[in-house]
Amino acid sequence: MTETRTAVMLMSYGTPRTRAEILPYYTDIRRGNPPTEQQLADLTARYDAIGGISPLAERTEAQRHAVQAALDALEPNRYHITLGTKHASPSIEDSVEELASLGFRRVVGLVLAPHYSAFSVGQYLDRLTAAAESHGMAVAGVRSWATEPAFVDFIAAEVRSKLSTMPEGTRVVFTSHSLPARILAAGDPYPSEIEATARCVASATGIANWGLAWQSAGRTPEPWLEPDILKVIDELGTDGHTTGLLVSAVGFVADHLEVLYDLDIEAARRAAAHDLPFARTACVNDDPSVMAALAGLVANAT
Repeated sequence: MTETRTAVMLMSYGTPRTRAEILPYYTDIRRGNPPTEQQLADLTARYDAIGGISPLAERTEAQRHAVQAALDALEPNRYHITLGTKHASPSIEDSVEELASLGFRRVVGLVLAPHYSAFSVGQYLDRLTAAAESHGMAVAGVRSWATEPAFVDFIAAEVRSKLSTMPEGTRVVFTSHSLPARILAAGDPYPSEIEATARCVASATGIANWGLAWQSAGRTPEPWLEPDILKVIDELGTDGHTTGLLVSAVGFVADHLEVLYDLDIEAARRAAAHDLPFARTACVNDDPSVMAALAGLVANAT
């Protein structure tokens, strides 16, 4: 039966589900090097600030259910969705092992991040391919959904809704997770993918006062993509004409630490220091229209 069905692996960064998982999670991010006590305390404090732990695992599971339901509506009993994460359990490799034990002969990989980079989405797909090929499983992958109409429509609707409550001179800033600046020398498409999403949303909403920024850069010595959102807030807060800031975190599709803390707490605090009204568009989470669109991409990849 499984030989006629297609496995689908939704892949994400992963998150600790309990406080006890924070240390192994952080250690995995650091390539097996345990954090210092201070580093661990700092990260734990950030989780405490958003309620004790990230809702990402719950949100990702809801996305899995939504995409499964949409695929079942397209073709009942054809697809089986599982999860694989980069830094938590279940790992991509462990999930492939499970699929192989169930007899699946092909798998489609879909990363829960819209924008392709060889340093992010590419690594997920590479790990899936290596693990699957060791079991003789055929692999297909969705590389990008940066300009998928349902995704753009969701963000555009959020921008319109939030702008209606903001001052007339509000600046819209689209953010994504920063990556090491060396990706530019490699010709990586990530920055242009982010800009493509922003331009589509700007076109759909008719806004002209918008820009791009990066956020949540890693704490490493090497340069990361600029400008950082906090620097942008400082500039907007002192430019003499910006009357509000609306951040749209288009690089993230679920509520988690990087939006709930880095934006809703840290960036909002920085904006408040400049008396700059601040708001953020909602994340996609398990929005039915977007999840149905992702199901369509999976079906087209098989």
